[in-house]
Amino acid sequence: MRVAIVGATGEVGRTFLKVLEERNFPVDELYLYASEKSEGTELTFRGEKFKVRALNKETSFKGIDIALFSAGSAVSKEYAPRFVKDGAIVIDNSSAWRLDPDVPLVVPEVNPEDVENHKGIIANPNCSTIQMLVALKPIYDAVGISAIVVATYQSVSGAGAKAIRELEEQTRAWCRGEQMEVKNLPRRIAFNVIPQIDVFTENGYTKEEMKMVNETRKILHDPNIKVSATTVRVPVFYGHSEAISVKLNRPLEPESAMELLRKAKGVVLVEEGYPTPIDVAGRDEVFVGRIRKDLVFEPGLSMWVVADNIRKGAATNAVQIAELLIHAKA
Repeated sequence: MRVAIVGATGEVGRTFLKVLEERNFPVDELYLYASEKSEGTELTFRGEKFKVRALNKETSFKGIDIALFSAGSAVSKEYAPRFVKDGAIVIDNSSAWRLDPDVPLVVPEVNPEDVENHKGIIANPNCSTIQMLVALKPIYDAVGISAIVVATYQSVSGAGAKAIRELEEQTRAWCRGEQMEVKNLPRRIAFNVIPQIDVFTENGYTKEEMKMVNETRKILHDPNIKVSATTVRVPVFYGHSEAISVKLNRPLEPESAMELLRKAKGVVLVEEGYPTPIDVAGRDEVFVGRIRKDLVFEPGLSMWVVADNIRKGAATNAVQIAELLIHAKA
């Protein structure tokens, strides 16, 4: 397999390399791309150093089998079709293609069969949507879910390397009693929470919140499921947490839900205590705890869900999609 990574020097791009190596993905040739300012940067894969190439309009992508994209939507819109034209299959982490009716939106534990419907591009869902649906799919299949209310507590790594540095710098400034600068996030993030991720839309929800609504419906092929999301940025470096309540179509006791999740692929059920972002950092599974009857929805359940947003929420999910492609060819 000849594999390309677009956006190789970013947080997700570097994690692609780790995940490909850890999962022993069959990489025979590796091509790394980033912006011109990163050209010549050396990254290590399986003990060998690879130089990053500049992504530009003159570049040919012929011979590449799979391209893992971790650049922004604008880059993806411009370059993903070019990779496809040259014969590659693109797995894209941006929001550029997620709601395109011709592009499958895939979580391997939830809708792996949708991989077969691609026309050259497969979209990776939003990180918060991924972990929510990995946790809910076993319950959805067993008794049905008609409504989801979710509040997310999302780490700064979800906003990129600049947001990570901003939390570090603000924390140091606070410890020294100095003025804290706000550069990349809407408000100060150190020792604070910000109930805004992305811009607000006309209905009062943010784009991040509406991603969870629309992506859930597309992935589950259920246009009638109701979703209400509040997404919040918190002063955590890695790992997103979610408080989820669901209205069920048929009753399900918490013990029965726990039994379903014990058997679920990609899920770690935490039966004693509860998972936190620090517990799950560097892990690929979705951790679920605090499963209980919901006191508003009848029948309903509430739970706490945590996952590493850079791994399962981005890089690992994309590599798992690539693995599905390989298995389909085999």
